Amino acid sequence: MARHSIEVPGLHHGGLPIPQACMVGNLLASSGISPLDPATGAVPDDTEAQVQLVFANARRILEAAGGGPEDMAKCTVFVRDKAIRPVIDKYWIEMFPDEASRPARHTLRIDLAEPLQIQLEILALLNKG
Repeated sequence: MARHSIEVPGLHHGGLPIPQACMVGNLLASSGISPLDPATGAVPDDTEAQVQLVFANARRILEAAGGGPEDMAKCTVFVRDKAIRPVIDKYWIEMFPDEASRPARHTLRIDLAEPLQIQLEILALLNKG
């Protein structure tokens, strides 16, 4: 099975040779998804704006691979402070309104680089056939 990189215009890892995600067959595994605004190239200081952007960027990556949020099986959420969980839950429910059909999620506290308050990793199985 061939492996190929998924890139999204405006999203990057600061010049490092790391793709936004990797596809092997119909399995998508993301790299760290940051709250980078693809329009400005900057990460906003506002926590809620970061949470909104990180979920929008996850959607952008899924769509670039030919899928969508319905294909996501697992989401790992890395946060600087778990106190932002209510903000995360707001955008989580917005992206996955059906409580009977949500991906698995694990939230971990980690020392993220300034000014990041949140970062995601996702696994998805795209229905390409």
